[in-house]
Amino acid sequence: MADAPKSFHLSPEVHDYLVRHGTPPDALLQELIEETRKLGPISMMQIAPEQGAFMTLLARAIGARRAIEVGTFTGYSAISIARGLPDDGRLLCCDVSGEWSAVARRFFEKAGLAHKIELRLAPGIETLRALPATQDVDLAFIDADKPSYPLYYEEILKRLRPGGLLLADNVLWLGRVVDASADDEQTQAIRRFNDLVARDERVDRVMLPIADGLTIARKR
Repeated sequence: MADAPKSFHLSPEVHDYLVRHGTPPDALLQELIEETRKLGPISMMQIAPEQGAFMTLLARAIGARRAIEVGTFTGYSAISIARGLPDDGRLLCCDVSGEWSAVARRFFEKAGLAHKIELRLAPGIETLRALPATQDVDLAFIDADKPSYPLYYEEILKRLRPGGLLLADNVLWLGRVVDASADDEQTQAIRRFNDLVARDERVDRVMLPIADGLTIARKR
């Protein structure tokens, strides 16, 4: 039904069970999973189905109207967020790949969500810095190049309303964050980001073992 689990601590059987007993991917999302899989190993960048369902529920639960996403890939996370917004809600998506975003745009249309989503192709940090400094963002999701996580975090936090939520993906990095022998750039970048958020008194935060690890920071 769904793609292989990104939750490295779960067996495929347990993962399939929890997806089926939550809100599983509908036909459109399943089609997107299958199309993304054709891209090869890079398809692992797609968020897990249970994470998508959680993000939709979270957006609805906080009454989000304005959202930002950094790192859209083929669109699964954007669709999940946009489905949680009201009809007049807006999601700004930041990405740099014309190839992957072309898939995303097509599925935004198929999902009937194109009117809610603006996709900007440019370095994410440039898009964020060009935004007004008003604190009117309700929900944000970071799932892009790991060394730039702190930059995205700071720019979004400036624009997040008090009580707004910032989500960061891949914070467990397949468990490598606690592997002393893992000293590659990506792992070190995730560790630095995790330490930054853990020390940040501007937010309340929790790290959840959803998929490859999801941090939720609530602006105080």
